Amino acid sequence: MIVPMKHLTLLCVASEKKATLEKLRELGVVHLNFGDVQTESLQNSVDSLHEAEHALRILADREANKPFQPSGKSTEAITAERLERPLPEIDTSNPIPSILATETERETMLNMASQLESGIAAYRPYGDFDPEAVARLEAEGFTVRLFRAAAGNEKQVAAARDAFAKEHPDGIFRLFDTKERGNYGVIIVRDREFQLPPELEAVELPSERISTWAEWRERAFQRAHRLEEALAGAIPQKDPIKRSINRFSEQAVFEQAFGSMQSQGAVSWITGWIPEDEQEKIRDAAHGAGWGILLRDSKEGELPPTLLRPPKIFQPVVSLFKGLGIAPAYSEADVSVPFFGFFSIFFAMLIGDGGYGLIILALTLFAWYKAGKKAPKSWFILLTCFSTATIIWGFLSNTWFGVAIPFLDNPAARWLGDTSYHNIMLVCFSIGVTQLSLARLWNAVCLFPDTKFLAELGWVGTLWFMYIMTCNIVGIFSEVPKFAMPMITVSAVLLFLFSVKPSELKKNGVALGMLPLNIVSTLGDIISYVRLFAVGLASVKVAQNFNEMAIGLNLPIWLKVIPLVLILLIGHGLNFAMAGLSVLVHAVRLNTLEFSNHKGITWSGFAFHPFHKQV
Repeated sequence: MIVPMKHLTLLCVASEKKATLEKLRELGVVHLNFGDVQTESLQNSVDSLHEAEHALRILADREANKPFQPSGKSTEAITAERLERPLPEIDTSNPIPSILATETERETMLNMASQLESGIAAYRPYGDFDPEAVARLEAEGFTVRLFRAAAGNEKQVAAARDAFAKEHPDGIFRLFDTKERGNYGVIIVRDREFQLPPELEAVELPSERISTWAEWRERAFQRAHRLEEALAGAIPQKDPIKRSINRFSEQAVFEQAFGSMQSQGAVSWITGWIPEDEQEKIRDAAHGAGWGILLRDSKEGELPPTLLRPPKIFQPVVSLFKGLGIAPAYSEADVSVPFFGFFSIFFAMLIGDGGYGLIILALTLFAWYKAGKKAPKSWFILLTCFSTATIIWGFLSNTWFGVAIPFLDNPAARWLGDTSYHNIMLVCFSIGVTQLSLARLWNAVCLFPDTKFLAELGWVGTLWFMYIMTCNIVGIFSEVPKFAMPMITVSAVLLFLFSVKPSELKKNGVALGMLPLNIVSTLGDIISYVRLFAVGLASVKVAQNFNEMAIGLNLPIWLKVIPLVLILLIGHGLNFAMAGLSVLVHAVRLNTLEFSNHKGITWSGFAFHPFHKQV
């Protein structure tokens, strides 16, 4: 169920705003309405939170040995003195600033090394010359110009050289490289006004010798390596940083709440929402603290937060909603139970292989054991249920890593495995019409005794007619039953007569005009469930192909083992990952689109988040 909410207005003495919020946070039952708050204290808390999160990501990257992608340009000047600065050290008493400083220095060193490497590559064709020697030549009246021209321009470069030789017979025009990389060279001439011919592109003189840059690059790499080791040594600081993140997050929320409190004279107040069954807690707290409170029902246009409270056995599905980032609107229905049930079926059919279900179950139980009693159970319970459903489907279809095991053969597997695929498609369409009919019957029960419930029954009849037509189209039913036409006729009459009341025609007449299109669209809704068959079959076929590829290797047995194992591991690993992705796409879609459209769930709500202590 969606827990009914009461709007709360809480008043307190302005001088006790902070104490009031602290007590309210300890109570942990009020979802506060936050305003647009911009205060220095809030910004400081948010900045501290972001720094802690950044520090945690840095340590996580070091733990995973994630490679650094240099920007290619250092933000600081590259000098010998810069490379001699003392390295920052990790302060275990206050690790966050020192971790950030260490990572910043490491990134700077790697960017410097990358920039030096680019410079070395750019000037390598000219050799390891001394820029100071060039400066001495220019001081004596010579002009020194480095140049380059793209590969393929050898004729133009040769013409430029000949022209230079005629005009400056005492000058030097030397080419260093005329290979595939291009044409590189230098011109030295006693002419202050000398300009390069247009065929040649001027190259700026380097600031240092290439050998010096190579030395600095190695020093930068060495410093970066030492900094990486320091960060790796700080990995045990992850847990303290996580606690800091919780603390900063809690402080940021508190500052936002504090800034959201309005004041007039000696009185301050804040608004929010509280579950109807928690009213006594806030009343008792108000009596003890001397607050003034006003509790009322929501008004038209207000959107209270959604607090789902399904039956205990289905409680883990709330974590699934949270993970998907969805919540029904407060005025809508709680579809947790059918969502959980059908999602389990879709999960099993889309994975399509009992062997994969066994892997998911084993990994889930192992992770649950390693996580210990303090770990949240919801996701472990969900994955246990989903993997168990997949194993059951594996038994029903006798599919284990793409192989049908003879001693597990059963009538259901033989029936589902018919070569025409009619039976498995019948299962998919039957699941679809059942789920969508459930949505419409649910609406009818909620609307009764309003005459609109008859329109919902009309939709049920329409769905079953489209189910029959779909099965007939794909060849499952050889002919359309005689009762189908009377059924759709009665259903259409119910829809046109009772979807919109006469008093609503002016406001909702367009919906009546769209009714024929909506009726036809139910055919697409039923057909959409064929994805359960198509995606599941594709997963099985991919597994079978990798099996055949591995077994069919034309190699001696002693050479065959390693390639066979690699093909099976890589092939089934990729297939397993794609099957998991299909669950996120198709199982979620069938519940949040097809089913939800018929039930009238827009998923436009936001979850109830009480103001509470996190640490």
